[in-house]
Amino acid sequence: MMDLSQLIPNYPDVTQIAIPFFIIAILAELAYLKLTHAERKAGFETRDTLTSLLMGTGNVVSGLLLGFVAFGVLMWAWQFRVYDFGFSWWAVALCFLLDDLRYYWYHRIAHRSRWVWAEHVNHHSSQHYNLSTALRQSWTSTFTGMFVLRIPLVLIGFHPLMIAFVGGLNLVYQFWIHTEAIGKMWKPIELIFNTPSHHRVHHATNPRYLDSNYAGTLIIWDRMFGSFVEELDEDMPRYGIVKNIGTFNPFKVAFHEWVNMLRDAFQPGLTMRQRLGYLFMPPGWSHDGSRKGSEDLKADYVRLHPDQAGMPGLPGAEALEPRKDALVPGE
Repeated sequence: MMDLSQLIPNYPDVTQIAIPFFIIAILAELAYLKLTHAERKAGFETRDTLTSLLMGTGNVVSGLLLGFVAFGVLMWAWQFRVYDFGFSWWAVALCFLLDDLRYYWYHRIAHRSRWVWAEHVNHHSSQHYNLSTALRQSWTSTFTGMFVLRIPLVLIGFHPLMIAFVGGLNLVYQFWIHTEAIGKMWKPIELIFNTPSHHRVHHATNPRYLDSNYAGTLIIWDRMFGSFVEELDEDMPRYGIVKNIGTFNPFKVAFHEWVNMLRDAFQPGLTMRQRLGYLFMPPGWSHDGSRKGSEDLKADYVRLHPDQAGMPGLPGAEALEPRKDALVPGE
């Protein structure tokens, strides 16, 4: 009898198929913002948009050159699966749901570990927020090794090709939420799905918004795991990164944090623990406490605005004591 599990569908590359839609949507957004003079608009900056497009092109090229690494590891793991869900529509739907949860944790780790932040930071490096920003993607994601988070999906019985397919669907979904042309949506949608409002918060550098709203498609994960912060009209998002890099050079955008991280980790006079701290602790960590991470910036904000203590995304008054977790030289 034929083994139906071997009849693998020819899943399309949805991200490649969506490229014409991306281009049309970017042009439509640009026309809309210019015609309406939308109050919220961050606008387009030609060099910034070009950088985002070049970053997207580089991401495609790096995927073609290095995609075999992640796929090869997942295909190797496939032989150890404990079940085979096959390729029915419900299996695809379940795989999408679980991979979206996987994406949430990848994204959260990317903001809390400098090793992964080094490849993810380029997506946040634009000080503008429009559909072209969605294309500002990493060239170095393979090097972080975070594709291992998909191994559990393979082991429980989802084929690597299906996982790649639903991952592509997730990325295509996230394209449209990179805009200021859409305000808050119908409440049930805002409750369940990631929306432009939720994702504006994620890209913002306002202290209350740092390290929040990690969702890919479903915002329910942030609500479940305590990382959800709502966009407030009285605190409009400001975009970019805490320390903006001030360049439109795509190579600097792609590699600047890798260079800075390795320079920090290999400076003379550090212990091994301190070197590892610069590689794997959250962005802003330093061995002598001389830099500020997101928790410090939030605490500083509340000290200046004590009436905001305890609001979503901000610490309460009891959390305002100076941090004592920084390693000191020689530790």
